[in-house]
Amino acid sequence: MSTKKIYLKNSEEALLLLGRQDENIRNIENLYGVQIFARQDAGNGMFTLSVRGRGAKVDKAIADIELLRDNCRGKNDIISAYASKNETDIGNCLYTSYSGRIITPRSANQKKYIESIFNSDMVFAIGPAGTGKTFLAAACALKMLRNGGISKIVITRPVVEAGEKLGFLPGDLYEKINPYLRPLYDAFYYMLGAERFHALKDDGTIEIAPLAYMRGRTIEKAFIILDEAQNVTTEQMKMFLTRMGVGSKIIVSGDRTQIDISSPKNSGLLSVEKILKNIDEISFVYFDKSDIVRHKLVKQIVKAYEGKNEQ
Repeated sequence: MSTKKIYLKNSEEALLLLGRQDENIRNIENLYGVQIFARQDAGNGMFTLSVRGRGAKVDKAIADIELLRDNCRGKNDIISAYASKNETDIGNCLYTSYSGRIITPRSANQKKYIESIFNSDMVFAIGPAGTGKTFLAAACALKMLRNGGISKIVITRPVVEAGEKLGFLPGDLYEKINPYLRPLYDAFYYMLGAERFHALKDDGTIEIAPLAYMRGRTIEKAFIILDEAQNVTTEQMKMFLTRMGVGSKIIVSGDRTQIDISSPKNSGLLSVEKILKNIDEISFVYFDKSDIVRHKLVKQIVKAYEGKNEQ
């Protein structure tokens, strides 16, 4: 066991950092299994936060506190993922990245998607590229992780080449599959920063793996994301969905216009709506080109290809 301290400037900074009824600090305690004590020196009035626990967990808690502290500076009210334990109260801020950028829904469908994630245990997000399907799911996952609603994040996708053969790839297993999983890393790099992301990945809090590695598992109290689901077969989709354990959420995202598997009619994303349509607890959210939040040209490209297909 080890103890580390953080020294705060004044009572205002302490109040912002602790949050309403100390809920920010309590959430960090629950997330990392540490104890956090706030003290004020009677002599000089300085506030101190002491974090006690196992060394690695203490370091991670300290890193989160410092991030939260940076986001509090200059603000009259807390803006962070720890601000509310009410997951359905989305407000204007879903998550604040390590660089201080606030992540919010930017369209009605994106807001509906976020609300569906917090209200349903299984959600299918279907729509074109650039609509934030995977990115927003990752932000929701990090919010739930910090609030203690889940214990880990599992993200997977099928290893399917997009119309070209890459041939032999050097290195060990993870070096070979890294090109396929790279898009998943990007969202977490943006929100956590590389160092924080790798720390959570190394201790198993965030797991990114190819779909084939899901077979035979039961994953409990986890936020599970399947990306590029249009390239999953009907059999693979069934295998993946039945990995769901107690306390878990599953989010499936895909684009029906970008199927790369050899038999497009066997896409699990195309069949899943018909198969699961009568299960009330499962939500389907649909995006269109108006929800695209990438470069403005992406929206025009999607529109142009839609027009070509209609001719």
